[in-house]
Amino acid sequence: MKLNVLKAGCVTILWLSGTLLAYSQRVDLKDLSAFKNPAKSWSLAGNVFAELNKENTLKTTKGTGILINESSAKSAGSDLYTNTEFGDALIELDYLTAKGTNSGIYLQGNYEIQIDDAWGLRNSTSANNGGIYERWNDSKPDGEKGFGGIAPRQNASKAPGLWQHIKIVFQAPKFNGAEKVQNAKIISVELNGITIHENVELFGATRGAAGAEKATGPLRLQGDHGSVAFKNIEITPLTQMPRNNQGNDDDPIYVDATSNNMIRSFIDVVPGVRSVHAISVGGPEKVAYSYDLDNGTLLQGWHGGFIDATPMWHDRGNGTSRPLGSITRLTKKPVLAIARLASDKDKWIPDTAGTGFRTKGYVLDNQERPEFKYIIYGTNVTDAVKVMDNGQGLSREISVDKPSKDLYFLLATASNVEEVSKGLYLIDDKSYYLQFPEGASKPIIRDVDGKKEIIVAIGTKLTYAILF
Repeated sequence: MKLNVLKAGCVTILWLSGTLLAYSQRVDLKDLSAFKNPAKSWSLAGNVFAELNKENTLKTTKGTGILINESSAKSAGSDLYTNTEFGDALIELDYLTAKGTNSGIYLQGNYEIQIDDAWGLRNSTSANNGGIYERWNDSKPDGEKGFGGIAPRQNASKAPGLWQHIKIVFQAPKFNGAEKVQNAKIISVELNGITIHENVELFGATRGAAGAEKATGPLRLQGDHGSVAFKNIEITPLTQMPRNNQGNDDDPIYVDATSNNMIRSFIDVVPGVRSVHAISVGGPEKVAYSYDLDNGTLLQGWHGGFIDATPMWHDRGNGTSRPLGSITRLTKKPVLAIARLASDKDKWIPDTAGTGFRTKGYVLDNQERPEFKYIIYGTNVTDAVKVMDNGQGLSREISVDKPSKDLYFLLATASNVEEVSKGLYLIDDKSYYLQFPEGASKPIIRDVDGKKEIIVAIGTKLTYAILF
């Protein structure tokens, strides 16, 4: 069955198969009145940035809408509790970590889902981002009550300083008077669009719980382990648990990338936009990307599993594949990556007409990773996109055999671009970073049709990294 959502201002209405479930009010972050006795470590901000090379550091700007906790070993903060309590509920929020940070989301104040900087980890544990932390089982004999936590199915974590979205469907414990007759249960957890937990029974509260288990409780945000930011906090009481759609019982067809691997397919970039000459590339770092061969454009990158080929190969198939990990969209519409412009103010050329564009396929390097080749404006281009060894993103090197000062490269079209520090840019409301080496040409950020374009002159060679 489908869980439908209708938003009207701060109020959200949910229904399941036509049946109204609940009204939801987003937690107001114009001030801290939604919380019980907030400690000094908690504040509000209009914007926030993390330091990629500095532990546990957030920079903020004045304003409201973002909840900030700044905690360190020398000055530890305190946990924060909502005034509102809930039982069965859908909880959604966005969070952003500092480098090396640690925090947590406690359902009803008692059941923790871990937050930490797990950027680039190949294998997560229950103590890492999205893990269900250690819990207790009171039915076991004394001395054997501790249970290990449950690790996420895959590491869907993003880099420090990038917004991450979590969606939790929680079933509260049930009581007959003082007697607990049903354990709490996490129906599902989605992190950055990927399901990382399903149907996890919670035999007891997490170690460090706020108190005894009960039918209702507040949302608790951990504040004593590190600096972290939150926004878009929404709690929706549920009168009925949503059920998974059981309409398709086909066995999935997954493609692994335990070694460097490639697969050709159609890619649905966004609804209604399809790349029909695309290739997806992954490897043991558990990072992958999709590339549009018709335009020399990166479509998406992701952390986690490689490819779900079910829609391509099951029965007659439709030619498409989809990532198994948490996707970072790098474009919403494939356009030419390179254009010849008389000046950096000229309009970008969106298609190949008049450019002499011809794809020349790719060659494999000594690690069997592709380097893409094409001709444009009579110039031979090599586009070497590599998964970074540390699993933190992609490196890219574009080289041309006929350098020209009027050849420009389109780095991104986005809702906004923020320059964090020299050579480091946040793209599209903190979706990913672009990082340029010292001495590289400075990119140009320009306004086009209500969006931001970031372009750069190629010169002889363009090198940069995409971090997500």
